[in-house]
Amino acid sequence: QVQLVESGGGLVQAGGSLRLSCAASGSISSIDSMGWYRQAPGNQPELVASITPDGSTNYQNSVKGRFTISRDNAKNTVYLQMSSLKPEDTAAYYCNARAILSDRTAYTYWGQGTQVTVSS
Repeated sequence: QVQLVESGGGLVQAGGSLRLSCAASGSISSIDSMGWYRQAPGNQPELVASITPDGSTNYQNSVKGRFTISRDNAKNTVYLQMSSLKPEDTAAYYCNARAILSDRTAYTYWGQGTQVTVSS
């Protein structure tokens, strides 16, 4: 089994910063892409950012220049540094990872979610 454990959410004022972390553990051989999604009440889930094993990144337009995704392959961990936060960034944030298991099968796993609330 593979588990993704997130941390770092919370309440912050507009203009502030938060850093989210997501650590994967279990019978993992390697991890392909990792990413962060978010879902605000009444909205569909949306991709915030993703990162490949070699560090190539992709961002949603609304967070470009404010958020930075990074990963530590040795720790199977992905991070999301969020700066200049806006009230519209308020959402539950979920990490995901495409993990290749020790038996060579591959699955996408999700974290439990962490709430980010930005007050105006």
